Amino acid sequence: MLRPITGYHQDEANDWVAELSCGHGQHVRHKPPLVTRPWVLTPEGRASMLGTELDCVRCDRLEVPDGLVAYKRTPEFDESTIPDGLRKNHATRAGVWGMIHVLSGRLRYRIDGLDGRELLLDPETRGIVLPEVLHHVDPEGPVRFFVEFHRKGG
Repeated sequence: MLRPITGYHQDEANDWVAELSCGHGQHVRHKPPLVTRPWVLTPEGRASMLGTELDCVRCDRLEVPDGLVAYKRTPEFDESTIPDGLRKNHATRAGVWGMIHVLSGRLRYRIDGLDGRELLLDPETRGIVLPEVLHHVDPEGPVRFFVEFHRKGG
C-alpha cells in the first residue's frame, strides 16, 4: 500500500528512516551499488522527497504501528443497530487506526481499499482498520461488536 513520506528520523545505527503517514517507518538507506538514494544524505534531498509515496508492506500485512493509544470507542452494535455508514464504504482520517472487537457472533469485514481483502471476524479475531482506507462490514447472523479508535500518543 502506497503511503506518503511525512518526515524522517535516524535509527540507533544512524540510518535514515522515512516516517510514513500511516505511522510506520521505512529505512531509506543509500548503499550503492545495491540501493542508490543519494537524496537521503542531505537535509535538502530529504525535504525534496516529502510527500513521495513508498510501499508500506506493514500496512499490507495489517500490522499496527508502535506507540498508538486508544482515544475513542463506539457504542456496542448488534446486527440490527449497525449504522448504515458502517455497512457502506467509509474510511478513517489520516493517522487514525481502528480496532474492530467482536464480542459475540461473526462479522464480515471487507477492506475495499486493500484489493478487496475480506476477513471473517469473531471474538478471537479482531479487525484492523487502516487509516484512510475504504472498508465496510456486514453481519453474519447475530453479532455484537464495537470499534475502538487509536492514534499516535504524545
